[in-house]
Amino acid sequence: MLSVFLKEIRSFFSSLTGYLVITIFLLSVGLFMWVFSDTSVLEYNFATMDQLFSIAPLVFLFLIPAITMKTIADEKSKGTLELLFTKPISASDIILGKYFANVSLVVLALVPTLIYYYSIFQLGSPQGNLDSGAILGSYIGLFFLGGAFVAIGMFASSLTDNQIVAFILGAFLCFFFHWAFMYLASSPIFRTWNDLLIQKIGINYHYNSISKGVIDSRDIVYFISVIVIFIYATIAVIKRQK
Repeated sequence: MLSVFLKEIRSFFSSLTGYLVITIFLLSVGLFMWVFSDTSVLEYNFATMDQLFSIAPLVFLFLIPAITMKTIADEKSKGTLELLFTKPISASDIILGKYFANVSLVVLALVPTLIYYYSIFQLGSPQGNLDSGAILGSYIGLFFLGGAFVAIGMFASSLTDNQIVAFILGAFLCFFFHWAFMYLASSPIFRTWNDLLIQKIGINYHYNSISKGVIDSRDIVYFISVIVIFIYATIAVIKRQK
């Protein structure tokens, strides 16, 4: 698994992929936090990082499938997946190595945003007038959200050998599991006693719950379950193809 992990990390940073992912993410959230007047922190009367945690899931919706689309689809189209199978490494090790490499790239994109936290911390009146607990919870939620999107994107990539198809399918599945259940719960069909149950199936409910600063074990278990299910499904697809 370690060899696959290191191979993927080298692949990210030996090309423009890793640098582009980090740059696009920081540029996107930076524009919403500091430049666009409707969402700029400078236009608010209080210190907050809500803009980052509101726009980040939408950026992840397109960015993470763009990262994961080549994870398996590219290997299949080039025939290098069969080469990996000839090595003394299991399908589980291949998928887990690729998964942790992709998650590491997401984490590397999040780390520079701590500069935004420091800046807003300094801008507070009085200085440091910031809900650090909620921000920490939001970062944890964003980490798990990224991990779930990576698992979903890799599953989409395992279903095809075409990167564009993998990207579209990955983006659709990420959207569906994050937002679709929220919209379904508000529809007349489910607007009864079970609308909350429908919301709880979706990622958005648990992400918003963690973002409040209260780390509930049920939310953590939910994210881990989603990640495990999609990784297991990806391994199953690869084993069947093998």
